[in-house]
Amino acid sequence: MKASLEGEKVTLVPYMREHVPKYHEWMQDPFLLQATGSEPLSLDQEYEMQLSWTQDPLKQTFIILDRELIVGKFIHGEPHVEAMVGDVNIYVNDLDDPQMAEVEIMIAEPKSRGKGLGKESVLMMMAFAVDNFKIHTFRVKIGELNQASLGLFQKLGFKETSYSKIFNEMTLELPMTESKICELHQLIGNMVTHS
Repeated sequence: MKASLEGEKVTLVPYMREHVPKYHEWMQDPFLLQATGSEPLSLDQEYEMQLSWTQDPLKQTFIILDRELIVGKFIHGEPHVEAMVGDVNIYVNDLDDPQMAEVEIMIAEPKSRGKGLGKESVLMMMAFAVDNFKIHTFRVKIGELNQASLGLFQKLGFKETSYSKIFNEMTLELPMTESKICELHQLIGNMVTHS
């Protein structure tokens, strides 16, 4: 699905080939690799990964654009690399429950952290997933040292369901009740979808 979502602070665009060099640059940072549980990839591997993400029906990835950094007017279908600050993903990877999705968020640009971009991106992604994939439960897996991410998801209502000593990782979940879905749509208010 080649949609773009416009919020108040962020615009979410599909992960395009043009985004790969900057994404690759981010993923050289040891802090981001640890926070995201990722392995460093070569640039060629990053291009392959981007292609696989866009073709996998069980994944949805958006690049997060900081609306304040977009040069000129936002144009759907344009990469707007100058405004890239992170990404937000969902994975439908629970074989027993195809309506459960794992959410991931990364604000890679230090100057863009602490501005509410991550929160808005997660809310927009969750609303998109509920509306387009009928997701009824969201799950996150977060390293116990990643206090910023834990704080964000706890504020959104996620509750801890398990802890892995092996990975030092907490799993939190948020079921989508009717009232939660209404609250979600109210929180994102004027989100505009382009497709």
